[in-house]
Amino acid sequence: MLLSKFVKEKRNAAKLTQPELAEKAGVGLRFIRELEQGKQTLRMDKVNQVLHLFGYETGAVPLNRKLLTEEKG
Repeated sequence: MLLSKFVKEKRNAAKLTQPELAEKAGVGLRFIRELEQGKQTLRMDKVNQVLHLFGYETGAVPLNRKLLTEEKG
């Protein structure tokens, strides 16, 4: 699942508005909007501030090797 979709679903499940989430996470509203819109470049520390509210954090995820092989060949 995309991070943007994950955060939006968690926010909606918690019945929070974007401004409420921004305040609780200690980040700006603009950051929340960019996060939920899937901006490619975001500060990881701020992403983790948001994810921590839902009991998550960023981490290394193995790549789908089959998908990579299919794209090359």
